[in-house]
Amino acid sequence: MGLRGPRTWGVRSVDEAQAERVLNAVLDAGISLLDTAPDYGLAEERIGRYLKHRRSQFLLATKVGCDPIQHADHLEVRHTWTAQVIRDNLETSLRRLQTDYIDILQFHGGDAATLQQAGLIELLKTFRRQGKIRWLGISSTLPAIRSLLQLSAFDTVQVPWSCLTPQHSDCIAEAAGLGCGLIIRGGIAQGGPDAEIQRPQLNDIWQQARLDELLPSGTTRAQFILRCTLSHPQHHSVIIGTASLQHLAENVAAAAAGPLPTDVLLQVNQRVATVLAQTAASR
Repeated sequence: MGLRGPRTWGVRSVDEAQAERVLNAVLDAGISLLDTAPDYGLAEERIGRYLKHRRSQFLLATKVGCDPIQHADHLEVRHTWTAQVIRDNLETSLRRLQTDYIDILQFHGGDAATLQQAGLIELLKTFRRQGKIRWLGISSTLPAIRSLLQLSAFDTVQVPWSCLTPQHSDCIAEAAGLGCGLIIRGGIAQGGPDAEIQRPQLNDIWQQARLDELLPSGTTRAQFILRCTLSHPQHHSVIIGTASLQHLAENVAAAAAGPLPTDVLLQVNQRVATVLAQTAASR
């Protein structure tokens, strides 16, 4: 999503040269899963343009149900749940990504009743039989994710989670119990208190939980949050989007440092849970 380009949304835009540098640096660092979507502007095209010669080196995940409208100055993201939109998404993504198959094709949201009634899960299974995709996935959030998991139809599940936003913990446990591949997004909490784009609500949780007290020497707040996520026992992959080579290097260093000590994780979880419970009680 960070490689979406101009006329989309947000305050940052990445040019072609930077997109090429970042994408190749990602593979050079040993990262082997790329997650994108038709909703992400130029992202699919850039992956195809700059990484088609390295296709065997990574798993490719994209999404369907995407029906965006490009306006003169911004991209309007919307989702439409029809067989035609799904077919168009897949064919367009294959062309943009310059590949013959998608490793993980994910519904970009949606609800269980709609996906079933429209026959869209069966449609993805047809794509799999045709060799156009390898696995079926869902990228979703509460509350829709609960009924989606009950379908037992998905090979992979993508949900948001971080030590500052643990609301999907039960869903992760349920997905793991179903044998799903677990992909966590938002695992760096958008960079935490030191992020370029500030998110006061997350900053408040950090401050009230006094997490600076637990920060190891030489570790940034963003790296600490990422290491918390990488310590989660049930995840298989964590999506950390960036268009910055510096941030990429810092993230790779955090991954190389490995999970945090168990006693530190326990304190993080307890402190954040206390803050969230107090916040809920005061509403």
